[in-house]
Amino acid sequence: MRHRTLAALVASALISTGCATWFNPPESTHRASVVDYLYPQNERPALKPTVPELHLPLRVGIAFVPGDLRGDLPEVERNNLLNRVKSAFSNRPYIDSIQVIPTTYLRSGGGFGNLEQAARMFNVDVVVLLSYDQMQFSDNNRLSVFYWTIVGGYLVNGSQYDVSTLVDASVFDVASRQLLFRAPGTSQLKGSSPLVKFGEASREARTEGYRQAVDSLIPQLDAQLEAFRQRVKEQNAARIIHTSRSSGGDSGLAGLGLFGVTAAVAIYRRRAG
Repeated sequence: MRHRTLAALVASALISTGCATWFNPPESTHRASVVDYLYPQNERPALKPTVPELHLPLRVGIAFVPGDLRGDLPEVERNNLLNRVKSAFSNRPYIDSIQVIPTTYLRSGGGFGNLEQAARMFNVDVVVLLSYDQMQFSDNNRLSVFYWTIVGGYLVNGSQYDVSTLVDASVFDVASRQLLFRAPGTSQLKGSSPLVKFGEASREARTEGYRQAVDSLIPQLDAQLEAFRQRVKEQNAARIIHTSRSSGGDSGLAGLGLFGVTAAVAIYRRRAG
């Protein structure tokens, strides 16, 4: 009788472990590519030597590239991440506004035509597209201990997960379709969880991976913005046009200084002379 009971428990353990492995595959990938969105069906980009015109202060939109929705980030979490980036740059004097564009306004493989439609709808000139590539590896821990309880099997430290996340920001001038600059953010998470809670723990790890990648992205994006400023100043990478969007003279002068425009300095020198 004891042998039968032990055999039944072992069989239950194997079945429970097998089911957990079945529902938690050893590898899962979630990806959304800016290239697939803007250039669908292997469409080749038309390379034109166009100098983009940037109207200061800038009206900026920010959005996630549409990707595979299965097991992907919920829209609420996407908006939270987009607002993190928005908050980091919304106080810049050369930015008039930053609009969060929900992913529902972008269609998979929509191309620049879809991007231009969204830009007109939200009244923005420059769009920051966030693409991502996240891979999760799962593995059963051979040193884990299986407990049989009234409610079923419970495997302590039964599964390990390794989540690698890349979030990439590509900044496009919509009118010229030119890529102004880009910046990456990455994160790496490792952990383990009881088998019965593995699904919940791995989902939270994936979400946290996106959060950490975006936090890593923000200073990189700031650095690339500064590098772009230098290219505008030294290499004429963009033509700067000032508009009446600015709410005050101070912010307008700050925008001038940011992009290396020397007109204000010249006026000051003439007056001093």
